[in-house]
Amino acid sequence: MTEELVIGLGREAIMTALKVSAPVLAVSLIVGVIISALQAMTQINEATLSFVPKLLAVLAVLGFAGPWMLNTLVTYSISIFDGLPAYVR
Repeated sequence: MTEELVIGLGREAIMTALKVSAPVLAVSLIVGVIISALQAMTQINEATLSFVPKLLAVLAVLGFAGPWMLNTLVTYSISIFDGLPAYVR
């Protein structure tokens, strides 16, 4: 294995992880900011008020984007296993 190959595999792994986690993280961030703004405007400081909407939004995103996320991970895994003989050399 050459250094370029190892760096390329690591880069591809990180990019795949970022691509798969981005929708969930983005929705969680957006919902958290909106709920925090509402809490600041109404001066209601309740922990469950921010937790429950974020949980529901994340579950909705996982339900909607879950097949795409799974397909992306399966495609990445297949490419890793297909290239395994070349990595050993």
